[in-house]
Amino acid sequence: MAVAALILSMTWLAVVFGLRMLMQARRTGDTGLRHRRNSRVELVAQLLLGVSVLAVGILAPIAGMAGLAPVLDGTGFVGIVLVVAGTAVTLAGQLGMGESWRIGVDPNERTALVTGGLFGLARNPVFSAAVVTSVGIALMVGNVVALAGVVCLLIALELQVRRVEEPYLRRVHGAEYASYAARVGRFVPGIGRVRA
Repeated sequence: MAVAALILSMTWLAVVFGLRMLMQARRTGDTGLRHRRNSRVELVAQLLLGVSVLAVGILAPIAGMAGLAPVLDGTGFVGIVLVVAGTAVTLAGQLGMGESWRIGVDPNERTALVTGGLFGLARNPVFSAAVVTSVGIALMVGNVVALAGVVCLLIALELQVRRVEEPYLRRVHGAEYASYAARVGRFVPGIGRVRA
């Protein structure tokens, strides 16, 4: 199961980063990758995100192949289903963003506020789907490295969304974003709505 987890993980990374950046570059002339770090919080969030991708997607499957015993067992099939579903929803969410899709925040950039499609259900469906994918990989390998990586991912996403992206969106989109955030949950429908 660890080999399958590594293959699915590499496929997820290739699709949601490589393929999506290539599509964005062909469509707009810009990969959508933003390197600028605007705060220490954003740097910490991005470091934790990198650690989580490395831990869940690469180190946990390799550790499983090397013989690290799982603490969760018998959850491989459920994990495969979650990885496939998470990958599909991640890509659908990214495509739904159109030209507004970015990795990172440039405080001087203004993109359209996307509120339709999956973004009508949750404000961060791409991040939600990434969690589903990571949990799926963790279930496939079931070891402590994967579980620790999922925890890092959850912390990274909370920091990135609450302390970096939401303040940016409030500043750039004002009342339009406030109204949207009051109607739509942060990561799942109905949960994490912001009072208008």
